[in-house]
Parts: sequence; C-alpha cells; structure tokens
Amino acid sequence: MTQPNAGGEQQSGDAGQARGRMRYQDDSTAPREPTLAEKRARIAAEKRQEEQAQAALAEQESKTQKRRRVMVGGGVTVGVVALVAAFYSGSAYSAEQNAVHEYCAAEKQGQVADDPNLCDENYVQSHGGYSSGGMMFMPIFLPGTNIPSGQMNSYRYGYTQPGAPAPTPGSSVPAGSSFNKPADANIKNSKGQTVQRGGFGISNKSGSSGS
Repeated sequence: MTQPNAGGEQQSGDAGQARGRMRYQDDSTAPREPTLAEKRARIAAEKRQEEQAQAALAEQESKTQKRRRVMVGGGVTVGVVALVAAFYSGSAYSAEQNAVHEYCAAEKQGQVADDPNLCDENYVQSHGGYSSGGMMFMPIFLPGTNIPSGQMNSYRYGYTQPGAPAPTPGSSVPAGSSFNKPADANIKNSKGQTVQRGGFGISNKSGSSGS
C-alpha cells in the first residue's frame, strides 16, 4: 500500500515501518571497548583508592606508635616511682633499725637517771637548778626534807650506739655510749618519740637540749 508524501510522491508502507523500527542488542553482541577517556578515569579512580588506603594505613601505624610510646613512657615512670619509693622505704626502715636512743645520765654516778626530766632545762630551773655547757645541775635534797644539802648533782644527755636498745632507768650507762649528740642520726627519746631525723643530709632537730 502506498501513501502520498508531502511532495505528492507515493511512499510504501514497508519503508515507513522500517524507519520507525527499534533495534535491540542481544547476548551475542560483543561489548563496546571503553574509550580512552573512560580508561583514564578508571585508572585515576584506582590510583585515588590506593592512595587513600596507604594514607589510612600510615595513620593507623602512627597511632599505634604513639600508643606504644605512651605505654612505654608510663611504664618507665611507674618503674622510676616504684624504685624511688622502695629506696625511701628501705632507707626509712634502715633509719628505724639504726636509731640512736637519747637518755638522761647522772654523770658522776655513771647511771641512767630515774627521771629523764633531770636533763630538761626548764624542769631543772623550776626546781632550783641551773644549766651550764649542756649540763644540768640539780641540788641534792636531804632525805625526808625539802631542804637541799648544798651539793649538786650533774646530769646530761647520753646517746647509745646506732641500733642499740634504749637503756632502762637506774641501769649503768651503756658501753659505747657518747655524750656528744650525733649530727646526722635518727634519734629517739626515752618515750620512743623521734626528736631528730637523720639521713639524706637532712637533720630535723627538736625536743632535747643535749650537746
């Protein structure tokens, strides 16, 4: 069947149908080769992915190294603190074990005084005595009275050897004792109180007036 066109010419129906027909690609059709631009775009995308992966790996490794340094540093700090604490603890224990005991001695009799206050300057002065050159002088009272006999007894602080036990009142002055106060020693009085702390070149003196 023919139809007239705009110019009056006849056109067959088959030709018109051929121009309006759609073409489909089946499975047997070979895939189209990518263009040069598509290849370059794919290569660039793969390169960006590789760079991102390397950057992430480097960042993770950097974080791991920082954590390791922090842990190592913390371990060193704890180790140093523990070492210092152990050193001071051991030194304190050693100072206690090697403490010097201060006692009041009746110098002429060579005995430990029954009353440690006889070496206390304030106590001695309040009871009619006096101090001179690190020694305390107390008047001797007549038995059964409050009247001094006119004589004086002398008292002064004595110090045991380091680590030696504290002497008992009325006992003989311990062998090896000294009437010179150690300048750098841990000293305890007759009550067990620390009157001087020694060690590490630091001396904390208090309480006694011994020479």
